Amino acid sequence: MNFRLPARATALALAAALALTACGSGSDGGDAPSPTASPTEAASPSAADVAALAGVKVDGEAGAEPKLVFDAPLTVSTITTRLVEDGDGAALKDGQRISAHVVVFNGQDGSRSASTWKENEGKADSFTLGDPSLGAINDVLGDAHVGARVLVANPQTGTDGSVTTSLMFFEVVDAKTIPTRAEGEAVTPAEGLPTVTLDDDGKPSIDIPEGYQAPTELVAQTLIKGTGPVVKDTQSITAHYTGWTLDGEVFDSSWERGTPATFGLQQVIAGWTQGLAGQTVGSQVLLVIPADLAYGEKSDTNTHQLAGETLIFVVDILDAE
Repeated sequence: MNFRLPARATALALAAALALTACGSGSDGGDAPSPTASPTEAASPSAADVAALAGVKVDGEAGAEPKLVFDAPLTVSTITTRLVEDGDGAALKDGQRISAHVVVFNGQDGSRSASTWKENEGKADSFTLGDPSLGAINDVLGDAHVGARVLVANPQTGTDGSVTTSLMFFEVVDAKTIPTRAEGEAVTPAEGLPTVTLDDDGKPSIDIPEGYQAPTELVAQTLIKGTGPVVKDTQSITAHYTGWTLDGEVFDSSWERGTPATFGLQQVIAGWTQGLAGQTVGSQVLLVIPADLAYGEKSDTNTHQLAGETLIFVVDILDAE
């Protein structure tokens, strides 16, 4: 499923990054906390793809936005990456929150599309290394270090069937190791709510009481109270989570994908934004979200697979920025 991203340069850049291997099957706006579909098996780049990306010149020193010089149109048949230069900082590891500056060019005409260096007030954006939706980006950064500079070419099909290659350059400026589960003081939940049980690693499961009635208003029950800063609805958070429908079926889980997800609280369904803003980093929160704060009621115009569903989530807030 697709992110609902705010209209800013960093979102445009990382939207392109996250679209590299994730299956696109969501609806517009208010989508799930992170891609729920597993990445498709991308074909290996051809010799022509590798040569096309090798021909891109990165003009500029590390630490500043570069100019990408190439002959347009630049085309590739599948996602293609190139490590332009490794960094000399700490080694990158799966599960870390990676901060990176990004600039995106249109391969068709060579125009510059967006940049975190300028349009984003100079603020780097972040993602979680190892998130399966990142696919080839995980591969190219697997043995890299802070300071690594990377090129990514991604062919994208438009609504009219035309294919345009998006050319992205990013530079890793920081890597932060975050906790793997919520940590803090246990909170006794209100009676009658779904019961949450954690395994040894912290992965949650739930038991829904017999006859449990779907609430008409959002339920946001803190289960573990973290000691970190208060989360604001304008921030991005890194979280581990699992989502269930009211019949107890799992429909999405970062635990099952093996790595937490990073996303803005303006990118997600309203129940997440309202239920997690005001919580503290380190907390675990049980959310029971009515359909009107999730994917809306099912209708002829709303055919989302979760439309009309009351959703249950257990969310571990691991970090916020």
